[in-house]
Amino acid sequence: MTERRDSDSITRTERDNLINLRPEARRPCSIWCGSSAERDNLTNLRPEGPAVVSLPRQREGNRVSQPLSAEGAAQSRGLAVPPVGSGHLTHCRAFGTCVERTRRHPSRRYRYCKKRRIEDKKKLWTLVGVSLFLLIAPLALGQSAGQIPAHPRELKFPKLDYTPPRRAEYRQVLGNGVAGYFVEDHVLPLVNMSVTIRTGGYLDPQGKEGVAAAVGSQLRSGGTSRWKAEEFDEEADFLAANLSSYIGGTSGQASVNFLAKDVDKALELFFEMLRRPAFQQNRLDLYKSQHLQQMERRNDRTDSIEGREWNRLMRGDKHFTSVYSTKASIESLTREDLIAFHKKYYHPGNFIFAVSGDFKTAEMKTKLEHAMAGWTVLKEPVPPVPKPNHTPVPGVYMVHKPDVNQSRVSLGHLGIMRDNPDAFAIDMMNDLLGGSGFTSRIMSRVRSDEGLAYDAGSSFVPGVYYEGTFRVGFQSKNPTCARAAGIVLDEIRKIRTVKVTEEELETVKNNAIEIFPRFFSSAAAIAGTFADDEFTGRDPKYWETYRDRIRAVTVDDILRVAQKYIQPDRLVILAVGNVDEMLKGEPDRPEYSFTKMAKDGKITRIPLPDPLTMTYR
Repeated sequence: MTERRDSDSITRTERDNLINLRPEARRPCSIWCGSSAERDNLTNLRPEGPAVVSLPRQREGNRVSQPLSAEGAAQSRGLAVPPVGSGHLTHCRAFGTCVERTRRHPSRRYRYCKKRRIEDKKKLWTLVGVSLFLLIAPLALGQSAGQIPAHPRELKFPKLDYTPPRRAEYRQVLGNGVAGYFVEDHVLPLVNMSVTIRTGGYLDPQGKEGVAAAVGSQLRSGGTSRWKAEEFDEEADFLAANLSSYIGGTSGQASVNFLAKDVDKALELFFEMLRRPAFQQNRLDLYKSQHLQQMERRNDRTDSIEGREWNRLMRGDKHFTSVYSTKASIESLTREDLIAFHKKYYHPGNFIFAVSGDFKTAEMKTKLEHAMAGWTVLKEPVPPVPKPNHTPVPGVYMVHKPDVNQSRVSLGHLGIMRDNPDAFAIDMMNDLLGGSGFTSRIMSRVRSDEGLAYDAGSSFVPGVYYEGTFRVGFQSKNPTCARAAGIVLDEIRKIRTVKVTEEELETVKNNAIEIFPRFFSSAAAIAGTFADDEFTGRDPKYWETYRDRIRAVTVDDILRVAQKYIQPDRLVILAVGNVDEMLKGEPDRPEYSFTKMAKDGKITRIPLPDPLTMTYR
């Protein structure tokens, strides 16, 4: 029978052999594992040379040779053996043991010390924990360390005093009219630069779906007019600079991170990528091949199916969020298509910069102006993001995927715009319902009380260009999905009919206020937040009044917005998984049934589309 190993490098027998070189040598080791007499005894056990113990043997083909010496075993595992006679102990990590080195004799002895190392780590962490407690306890309690409250609920913390940065302090306008946000941070010699571009997948021409995403990818991967793709990669690697690019649904972005000392070379690479991409043909062919392979897996995962079908139910088949690239559209993409798309939308007039790190603002502005010198700023406005022309139809919709033992369920309807005056009250209401993790009602009921799902929650995300959505989601075993959905509907009913408690509301309000500084937790976060705000047209005073508007929310507001903005009669219920098992449900709980949730008991089946053509069978 193969002997069990205590670690990857030593068996129990090997360990015992090491420990039992002498019976009196069994005490835990530190710097020296025993007395000087014990050391001398261990040293003189074998005066004729290095010790041979039960260590791994050398293997030559199918023949096993003699056991390795301690030195040989260490060297065979890539360990450097200290010189003879150094007179101290060193740790041999291959065996979890301690190597004795003495001046009196060249013998080496290994002794097991894993237990001692664990004990030392425990002592270290205990010391660190006690030190931190003694340091912060007086601050946390707002009193002397001797006056410790009887319960953590009685802890008193000083009021958070934080003033958010103002957008105007960091906004700069370059000589060509391009706006940017510059936030200096001289702690580390690093610079982060990103540029947000007014473009997006919504601008894909019909029949060329996927061209925007291809431009975003190949802008970085496809080389430039000056450097081939492989040469560009080498230049970036030599600088240890990280360059990236992508295009999403309603915007594009490119970024670079580099050492401050390499600013000129890094900006040269960055603006060569932005301004003169080559869209190298072999890289484009590789991208298309990889994209087609990804498309073939569109129906493999329930989460991707759920997201796709939820968009179709909310936005309809014609909106850009529900129109997907196909095999035909990807294969039709040419290098000329990418060049034309880039030329139309990539110019300084569509840029907003966010720069943070170790630099001087005036110097960085000059460098950016020099990098964009001679680059024409086009005045043609980018088409606005289109709104969906679709009204969701309430009901229960199911997608059958028989090879899964857990299904995903979403419930919801259309929501609000970002500038809605009730946005803050709605946000607090959603946190209470399902948006605040373990303190939320849905998580407490579905997971903590019933054990039906690992994660369950809700979102009420305001839309920037068109209405957002209210959505509750969870994943549960097929037979218990109906019960979990019924509990969610019950919690929706409760929050619309019964006032929440002051304590509940105070918890979510305090959470929102206390985490507020995270929006500006670093120089990069400050620059990025303000650049995004300008790109989407957010009110410059939004952050200045953020906490006051949260504090103003009352329990009456929560009840009012729940009744106004959560509408059970408009709910769309989508379930993706083994439909047969979901409909069968739990025989001992017949009150929970998707059929009972559906209007007139009618359930709409959604077939899986062909992944390459996106045609629904």
